[in-house]
Amino acid sequence: MAEGIESKRIVCGICGILLGGLGVHRFVLGDAKGGIIRIIISVVTCGMGSLIGLIEGIMYLIKSDADFIQTYQVDKKAWF
Repeated sequence: MAEGIESKRIVCGICGILLGGLGVHRFVLGDAKGGIIRIIISVVTCGMGSLIGLIEGIMYLIKSDADFIQTYQVDKKAWF
């Protein structure tokens, strides 16, 4: 695990669940491209694309802080 990095797991998880269609959780992680892609998907699918954010938010919350930091903050995994 990268030392000195604070986990954004709870913030990203809640944002993913509540605002997943707007890609807020990806913007919080510093992934502007991913956030914009999620906004476009939600617009094109008339909001159904927000399910991606919901799923990601749940996945963030069930991970440990160490796994979350390594996967999404250090390795910068973009999808699920």
